Amino acid sequence: MTMTIEQTADQLSAADADAFRAKCRAFLDANHRAAGQVDFEWNQEFLARSAAEGLAGITYPAEFGGAGLTSAHDKIWREEKAAYAPQDSEFIISHGMCLPMMAEYGTEEQKRTFLADMIAGRTLWCQMFSEPGAGSDVASLQSKAELDGDEWILNGQKVWTTLAHKSDYGLVVVRTDPEQVKHRGISMFILDMKAPGVEIRPIHQIDGGNHFNEVFFTDVRIPKGWLVGEMNAGWRLATSMLMYERVAIGSAGAGSVSQPQFDQLVRLAKANGAIENPVVRDQLMRLYCMESTKSMVAMRTRAEMKAGKTPGPGGSLGKLMGSNISWFYRGVALEIAGPSSVAWDAETSGASHLSKYVLNSFQNGIAGGTDEIQRNIIGERVLGLPREPSVDTSVPFRELKVGTQRS
Repeated sequence: MTMTIEQTADQLSAADADAFRAKCRAFLDANHRAAGQVDFEWNQEFLARSAAEGLAGITYPAEFGGAGLTSAHDKIWREEKAAYAPQDSEFIISHGMCLPMMAEYGTEEQKRTFLADMIAGRTLWCQMFSEPGAGSDVASLQSKAELDGDEWILNGQKVWTTLAHKSDYGLVVVRTDPEQVKHRGISMFILDMKAPGVEIRPIHQIDGGNHFNEVFFTDVRIPKGWLVGEMNAGWRLATSMLMYERVAIGSAGAGSVSQPQFDQLVRLAKANGAIENPVVRDQLMRLYCMESTKSMVAMRTRAEMKAGKTPGPGGSLGKLMGSNISWFYRGVALEIAGPSSVAWDAETSGASHLSKYVLNSFQNGIAGGTDEIQRNIIGERVLGLPREPSVDTSVPFRELKVGTQRS
């Protein structure tokens, strides 16, 4: 399908919007799979097909592999995608965090080298922040990089790295100057996940999966030109990336107002008769209201974002709300499905799939920053409340006893 698009920076005429929406619907009708059939390989295939049709990287410049369209186009694309099961969810970090970071902070050479493959799903990226001694307090990280001629030598360890075992590249934050205070002297680098000295150890989960990993670095060499942004400005970049992460998590599928978890539980409640219980109906309507509100907050967050600019702290609202929904959803799901939500046999109908959601609901209050961290951000940076006291803001990192550093 071909079309002519007449547009201003972020506006489309009604005719052009309708034409683009028709293109999106036609593509999705012909290129989607049911949720149970969406695997990693299909994620890659879907993105490759999207890129070929000019429907990947909607707002990114065409010279870097994007579609070169506007945020109005992106909104339509998200609205139409929301009607289908997620087709590219394995790329939420690669596209929701790493891609916008590279587009905003990468050099021209870095963008020309990496962006097109990122957008089309030919490469998968991960992010490496957390360490055994640096979780919510990421600034306590101890992994370090030292310059050796035209290369950086990286040593250390990261943990809870999502999809590291499938990733081609990653963005890693490490310490480059321990003489500075802990929030300084940190830099961000591009890392080839297949480089010599990179060891990836899967973390086996209770649900049988291995989504997360430990990553060890032993004298890993990184090209000098793979520094992202300014030297020793990694904390600012890490903060920006976390903002993108919270928007990606908190506004996933934010094309329209939707209630996917409500819809799921209503189907189950109708199937097993629980829908006749007035308490269950009250709980379901509360879930409906929570998901509706989250959708509207997420849509506002997306609307406020300008292409190529880091989102603000308001992204923490959607992230925190999503976590609260997960906690509430878990309780309602357990009440409706009973023991079959966590244990079932071949004869159990309609409940076995809930185990995945029930188990994964616990991680939603941790990934992307704990609920406590989100409340601090909202209090300090959205509501303007006083910051919590800190005693180590002027002490060189080398002198701090933080994380696993004790000497």
